Amino acid sequence: MTTKRILHLTLEREPFDKIARGRKKREFREYKDYWKRRLEGREFDAILFRNGYTSNVPEMLVEYVGLSRDGPGRNADYVIRLGRVIWKKRWRSRG
Repeated sequence: MTTKRILHLTLEREPFDKIARGRKKREFREYKDYWKRRLEGREFDAILFRNGYTSNVPEMLVEYVGLSRDGPGRNADYVIRLGRVIWKKRWRSRG
């Protein structure tokens, strides 16, 4: 699969592990101007998740299924729906 439109997100270890194991299918982001600019009106093929900021951290590419909102009105969080894990690098399960 050739992916061209990739959303880059950084995660802490626990949610990263849950997604890598297929136990988490939604990632949430607060409804703020920063996320509105990054998410609304854009199309993605996949999400590149990183577990940290250095060059040798665990990474995985996950299929992007879609974006929705969850919660009351203007305060609804963004919900990024995740599909299958396409690949993982430098990741070892801790559970």
